[in-house]
Amino acid sequence: MSFSPDWRGFELATGVEIGTGGTFALFAGPCAIESPEITLDIARELKRITSDLGIPFLFKASYDKANRTSAGGFRGAGLDDGLKVLASVKEQLDVPILTDVHETSQVERVAEVADVIQIPAMLSRQTDLLLAAGNTGLPVKIKKAQFMAPQDMASAIDKVRSTGNDRVIATERGTSFGYNNLVVDMRGLPIMRRFAPVVFDATHAVQRPGGLGDRSDGDAEFVPYLARAAAGAGVDGFFMETHFDPSKALSDGPNMIALSDLPALLTDLLAITGLDLGAGTIGAKPGE
Repeated sequence: MSFSPDWRGFELATGVEIGTGGTFALFAGPCAIESPEITLDIARELKRITSDLGIPFLFKASYDKANRTSAGGFRGAGLDDGLKVLASVKEQLDVPILTDVHETSQVERVAEVADVIQIPAMLSRQTDLLLAAGNTGLPVKIKKAQFMAPQDMASAIDKVRSTGNDRVIATERGTSFGYNNLVVDMRGLPIMRRFAPVVFDATHAVQRPGGLGDRSDGDAEFVPYLARAAAGAGVDGFFMETHFDPSKALSDGPNMIALSDLPALLTDLLAITGLDLGAGTIGAKPGE
């Protein structure tokens, strides 16, 4: 069975590429916008860390987390205020922006600010949302649903490509394993990588959905282990939610990695992805 990809890498934003054989891209930031100040501070620290390590970086934060476990869960700043915060981060720090959309009616507004549009895992089969995102012409990052087989992502990717937009990314974030638990099948990374560049979501992969009753739990201690395993399997990027103090984060704190721990992990990932795995292996770069 061949795992050689049949696609080519592309530019995500000016100076930031994915799947072209260079250093992996990092999508990172807090789960949701908590305030303009802390969002900007996290983005500034992430830019410093990634600049020091030479890693292409896109800042991620959600203006609205519409899929919270309970109605009382923290959702973020909302569409209007949230996009203003993201636009400010983009302008002040000159970093590209990734954010997710939950409704087709929001796609055009989001496209005015974001450089990459993310489709949440639970919506990764929503045809109208995928088509709307594809029609913006922006790169579209689709998170594989927890209930989907990796090969099923080919259909979601094809929906976006049917708009004429070939800049599509698949993201692995774990698969439901019984109740309130996820497991990562590393075979899914090379399988999805046949269809598109693959990003590994190292922090949601350790989430325990609904594990605390009215909110999700997580096992953040395992983030480095899964990230290093994914680097060895061969991926084109990593997605990580991070915070100065995950214990105080208003959303997804239990599965976040602390900003202070990020440089060491990224250094490990650079070392692993720099290994020559050989042409024709699961880590082969596109075109090899």
